[in-house]
Amino acid sequence: MTHIGTPHPRHDALDKVTGAAAYPADLMRPEMLRLKTVFARRAHARIVSLDTSAALAVPGVVAVLTAADVPHNRYGLIERDQPVFCDDTVRYFGDRVALVVAEDDAAAARGAALVRVTYEDLRPVTSARAALAPDAPRVHADRHNVLLHQELRRGDVRAALASADVVVSGTFTTSWQEHAYLQPDAAIAYVDDAGRLVVETAGQWLHEDRRQLAEILALPEEQVVVRYAKIGGAFGGREDLSVQPLAALAAWKLQRPVAIRWSREESIIGHHKRHPFTIDATWGAYADGTIAAVEATMLADGGAYASTSVEVLKGAMTFACGPYEIANVSVDGIVCYTNNVPSGAFRGFGSPQAHFAAESMIARVAEALHLDPLEVRRKNMYREGSINASGGVMPRGVSAVPVLDRCIAEAAFRIPRAVNAGQGAERAANAGEGSERVGVGFASGIKNVGYSFGFPEQATASVSLTVLDGVRGANVRIGAADVGQGVHLILRQIVAETLGVPLESVSLVTDDTLNAPNAGSASASRLTLMAGRAVKDAAELALANLATTGDGSATVTYRPPRTTPFDENGQCEPHYCYGYVAQAVEVAVDEATGCVRILKVVSVNDVGRAINRQQVEGQIEGCIAQAIGYTLCEDFRVADGRILTPNFSTYLLPTALDVPLEIYPVIMETPDPNGPFGARGMAEMPLIPFAAAVAAAIHDATGVWLSDLPFRPERVRAALAARDAARVAIVR
Repeated sequence: MTHIGTPHPRHDALDKVTGAAAYPADLMRPEMLRLKTVFARRAHARIVSLDTSAALAVPGVVAVLTAADVPHNRYGLIERDQPVFCDDTVRYFGDRVALVVAEDDAAAARGAALVRVTYEDLRPVTSARAALAPDAPRVHADRHNVLLHQELRRGDVRAALASADVVVSGTFTTSWQEHAYLQPDAAIAYVDDAGRLVVETAGQWLHEDRRQLAEILALPEEQVVVRYAKIGGAFGGREDLSVQPLAALAAWKLQRPVAIRWSREESIIGHHKRHPFTIDATWGAYADGTIAAVEATMLADGGAYASTSVEVLKGAMTFACGPYEIANVSVDGIVCYTNNVPSGAFRGFGSPQAHFAAESMIARVAEALHLDPLEVRRKNMYREGSINASGGVMPRGVSAVPVLDRCIAEAAFRIPRAVNAGQGAERAANAGEGSERVGVGFASGIKNVGYSFGFPEQATASVSLTVLDGVRGANVRIGAADVGQGVHLILRQIVAETLGVPLESVSLVTDDTLNAPNAGSASASRLTLMAGRAVKDAAELALANLATTGDGSATVTYRPPRTTPFDENGQCEPHYCYGYVAQAVEVAVDEATGCVRILKVVSVNDVGRAINRQQVEGQIEGCIAQAIGYTLCEDFRVADGRILTPNFSTYLLPTALDVPLEIYPVIMETPDPNGPFGARGMAEMPLIPFAAAVAAAIHDATGVWLSDLPFRPERVRAALAARDAARVAIVR
């Protein structure tokens, strides 16, 4: 019997489809006090006065909490720069100024409407470019608007560009993206019989949530317990705290059970988004297709608070060259505070923005050289022993070229017109029905797995064997969040395989800081490798202990190879593991309307080892659906710091009708030397190259290059109109 590669069904699937699974909002009980958040709904303003008297007079209102009620009114994943409630200045539309606590939702809503705040509006910083202006207002009075300006230098870019046979430049922009997880933010909180504050919610890192909550309330960490209910998606959107401090503060202050549930609008304005980037890139190449140099400037909008902006920027910089070994590289990365919604973690963590530019640029370089873009990619790709832009040696298991080759082969079978894609010729194959034109585009991608740049990376697991005439099973404790990605099943399969026992004999405790050791965050595609390796090592040690001492239990902390931080030139060992992906996308472009339809997608992903093939295929398909939204229709609009798309009637997500019937998830397996049974995480990888592949497909169909995400119909039409005008000018 083997559990590795076996498509065991999810143990929680039936409860989820029948509604029996309990998400945070399902934990709310009638006797719990209800909480209503008062948002600033201003981009930048000074608080002149705050009057809660009318709210407190509402029948059923128990309290109105403000900044004065918070013991330590600053928090953050990395920098503690975000207030639970603003005390003197509001810095973005979703800042919180008060919390109404009432006996029921209706009283809480009435009270919130009566909290009177007088503001003196201040000039907002509306973009990262504006944040750099010498006369720009300070988002935070005590510091500059530039969160980080990092340089990455390798080789001699000036000389290499001067010697290149072609030099191509382009500017690329990306926008915010809303995580749009199915379950909006919710939590309950209470004080248990032992006097501990208990917060039950959804998140991505139990122990980090506990650390921040304890710090906010000036409590010892052991006096705070965080538990996760079922989690309805995250995608990085639950890395930062949202409702948790509000519930924790109210329960601790009033010593009564409380519950909070944000509406979809409150969730959209109240939590962070994907970073908008502007990337100016110049690539030089020799006639044979060798990339001589890459010069780029990456400017990112970090929004009002730091969140993970610094790390996202550094991650993006390491992928400014895509999956290519280039000897001469100069990248300037800048991320700024603005008065926009905070930007933070989102599936891909800077790599999708970087690859949109890099993969578009290598295709444009190939066009300028009249070479096959696939051959130019293959010629420059990372191989075993390659040196990356930060001067580090690529970890073993580099499979960029085999992944691309497999994608080409699969596309030739699945998408016949892909054989001639990207050659730049007007072909009869491009004809569709009426004004539709059909094209195919390719793109490759690379993304780190796990924490980077010297951040402490580890995962701890405990295993206790169930023994009766031999090993019958195991009880496993590990604080690893399952945000819908299926990691709990993966961990059970790894332990069952290690011990040689049935899957159903492996039990997990994962969702309670009291009983589950710290495995780190459900982010950076890391839990299959990190938590999986920890439970595997703990299971093996428990077996060894049973044989030698009779005690069939063990606790293991797994630490991967170390990474190092950037030096002043951006040189370091940035990442300890990478995943590789290549995609072919067929699109239909309606030249009359500018609408783009995705027809077929081939996505080839090297996952090291597929622990559960069905789950891997599901991750690929789901990730592509999210990538379609990012590329074509998800358009988060902000004007002068005011959020214009605070609901799903204005922020348009892809539906089942936008996802093609033909998605071909292809799994390759080059075992990772550190992963359990060779596995590594892959959930972010299919999003990385998708936008660039669609851009190449649109170019193949129409001859135009698009540089601004998302590819809204009006942007496509504008590019086509410019193409037609240029043709007319040439004829004249």
